Amino acid sequence: MESETEKTERKTIPVKIEKEKSSFWELVRFALIAIAVVLPVRFFIAQPFVVSGSSMVPTFENGDYLIVDEISYTLGTPKRGDVVIFRYPKDPSKFFIKRIIGLPDETVSIKGNIVTIVNKENPDGFELLEPFIKNTANNNTSVKLDDDEYFVMGDNRSGSSDSRVWGPVKKNLLVGRALLRLLPVNKIGVMPGQLE
Repeated sequence: MESETEKTERKTIPVKIEKEKSSFWELVRFALIAIAVVLPVRFFIAQPFVVSGSSMVPTFENGDYLIVDEISYTLGTPKRGDVVIFRYPKDPSKFFIKRIIGLPDETVSIKGNIVTIVNKENPDGFELLEPFIKNTANNNTSVKLDDDEYFVMGDNRSGSSDSRVWGPVKKNLLVGRALLRLLPVNKIGVMPGQLE
């Protein structure tokens, strides 16, 4: 004959198994919901980017960890001064980070360290003020941009390969703009490199 303890144990074993099954399916459900939320954000709204090289010094250093806003340029238009991440026109498998200097349908002229922009609003041109530039370069170039092209340059002018070398960037190659800097910790910020 069964003792009371054995009867109680026999009753509690199925309850434990049911609770374990329920916990497992709750965990699976939570994981699926997390994936359904995170993946679209990662692929369509924001993605991480690690700065490689010194072309944006002093604004960004090698190893800075950024979050890139991918949706702004889908809904809006890139602006002069935006720090953008884009696919390198000569090899779209590579990603670069630079600052937008010239906008579609403008002419960008560089003489020495002076950048002049000619557009409909300023047919005589205006000189671009760039207080963030610490390292200059002596250039002499002029580029007329098409209606889907941007002229980009690194903030470290003497150490940057950019539109002065390989030409403008088409809009379809723009991935997004720098939204957050997460590393280094002492430089955490929103819209890093954005002009005041």
